[in-house]
Amino acid sequence: MADHGSADTGNAVEIIATDPGPRSAAVVPTDRPQNPGFPPERKRVADLDPAKEKQQERRVVAWFVVGIIGAVGAVAAYVAFPLDTRGSIDPSETRIVTLLIGLGIALGLFGIGFGAVHWAKSLMHGHDLVEMRHPTRGSEETRAKAVAVFTAGNEESGFSRRKAIVGTLIGALVAFPLPGIVLFRGLAPKEDANDVLRHTMWKKGTRLTRDPSGTPIKASEVTLGSAFHVIPEGLNDSEHKLEEKAKAAVLLMRLKPEDLHVSKGKENWSYDGIVAYSKICTHVGCPVALYEQQTHHLLCPCHQSQFDITREAEVIFGPAKRPLPQLPIYVDDEGYLRARSDFHEPVGPSFWEREH
Repeated sequence: MADHGSADTGNAVEIIATDPGPRSAAVVPTDRPQNPGFPPERKRVADLDPAKEKQQERRVVAWFVVGIIGAVGAVAAYVAFPLDTRGSIDPSETRIVTLLIGLGIALGLFGIGFGAVHWAKSLMHGHDLVEMRHPTRGSEETRAKAVAVFTAGNEESGFSRRKAIVGTLIGALVAFPLPGIVLFRGLAPKEDANDVLRHTMWKKGTRLTRDPSGTPIKASEVTLGSAFHVIPEGLNDSEHKLEEKAKAAVLLMRLKPEDLHVSKGKENWSYDGIVAYSKICTHVGCPVALYEQQTHHLLCPCHQSQFDITREAEVIFGPAKRPLPQLPIYVDDEGYLRARSDFHEPVGPSFWEREH
């Protein structure tokens, strides 16, 4: 038995008798709101006037050309101002070149972005649509409809017939990665890295001088527990000062001679407890400049590698894989500290290809 309520209430209440068991009620809505659908498409000026359509197309082309100019300009700025071959590097020049390269890359990216957005806004159809969710694999009919959708999209956007837009877009996309390719190539040394890092400004007889003044250092000035930041004599007059300093920077310390554990063959590499080690960390090349007087440990602030100076800068903690290279030193007749030779192994990070 079923009783139906009045339709004026907006809902039909159906009383259903179950046998056996209590009676229950189910509400069946009958006044759901109707889907109003989409508003009619609003035609744009480019849809109504062929001359305006051509004008918008030229603007899109112009944006893509701007993208090409920006990318090529970034490469041109990098090539036109080769800082590594212009002698002593002026920081103001570095900032200007960096600014030019950055502006070129930004212009290349914005040109592509603005061109694509303007293309979509002014030339592609802007009608609303609903895309229903379907299983991953559709039926053949669905797949055929997908092909039809792509075909319709191609016709609406004019991708296949707007040759100027397509050509400049492809040109901009091809040109945009060029600055990155050129700049990344410039990160690698022209010569073999092992050879480049194996040789520094240090050679037999080169005096140890203070960084950055270049004042020669006497052994008597290096007191017990002290540490000096050292550069080779003549570095400040070098044509490639920054590059040479990045390889030749040294930290000079004085310990008690009895605290040093010296390997065979290195007995004359120090002088009365004074030792000199490369300041370039063997992990990724950060400056190792923190010296702990009590433990005689050097700390790299970047990734916390620690080196024990009493044991020839042996790694005792952190990601570094090998000791800091030692600079052999001696004292001349005037009491100045001098290098016996260059480092006996490449300085810097251990990821370079090495013999040992």
